[in-house]
Amino acid sequence: MFSKIKPYIDLMRLNKPVGIYLVLWPALWALWLAAEGSPPGLVLLVFVLGAIVVRSAGCVINDYADRHWDGSVARTCERPLATGQIKPREALWLFFGLGLLGFSLVLLLNTLTIALAVGALLLTALYPYTKRFTHWPQVFLGMAFAWAVPMGFAAVQNTVPYQAWWVFAITLLWTLIYDTMYAMTDKPDDLKVGIKSTAILFGDYDRLIIGLLQVLMLGMLLVMGKLFDLNTIYYVSLSLVMALFVYHQWLIKDRDRALCFKAFKHNHWVGLIILLSLILNYSDAQLL
Repeated sequence: MFSKIKPYIDLMRLNKPVGIYLVLWPALWALWLAAEGSPPGLVLLVFVLGAIVVRSAGCVINDYADRHWDGSVARTCERPLATGQIKPREALWLFFGLGLLGFSLVLLLNTLTIALAVGALLLTALYPYTKRFTHWPQVFLGMAFAWAVPMGFAAVQNTVPYQAWWVFAITLLWTLIYDTMYAMTDKPDDLKVGIKSTAILFGDYDRLIIGLLQVLMLGMLLVMGKLFDLNTIYYVSLSLVMALFVYHQWLIKDRDRALCFKAFKHNHWVGLIILLSLILNYSDAQLL
């Protein structure tokens, strides 16, 4: 029985939860900021389940789009569509089913959040195909991941204030950082098959540009603290984020594939530290 289910688990990457975390943490940032530390239980549940469903759907449509290329890339050659364990038509049905499930969850929320959810679905479906036409697919992935931020504010406040778009921009920038590290892992194979990425575009300046983007993100996180009147706990957490960024630079210094992939996966700790700082920030404020 498990042998029949396993290819679908692999296709949705349910056995690799880092991607779920990378989608979930910014969504939870938004909920904690929008609700000032007390997000409604139903909204919180919808966004946690939604992160799992949307990330799974994104993996399915990504592998469907890349099914003719994945067999030529060392890291992806064992994926179920590349090996023929799952047929393309079955993957499409799974994608539509997950999309329907995700939209059903959003129907539990307000009208504005439902409307924004349409944008999230379109971005999720569009991203895999951008690798054919632009060297900036990481930006489209960033928009797809960051779209949870305005949705989170809409779900709590029934509006999307300008501050939400600042958090959206931070999330997009963070995705560009870690997904460029991810693309560095596949760079030699991507060049052979013609897949475009920021890692290829940046060339020998990849580490430098990632470093500049990390500095920019830290600056934007400092501004976020001012926009939401966050306390010392939050600012202390940014020193930990900076330390992690230094560690990631050390990991990618030789552009070793395995270490670049490790840096990519390790980025989820950045998101978790920021989330914990927000939880502690508002918990501290409520105690006072």
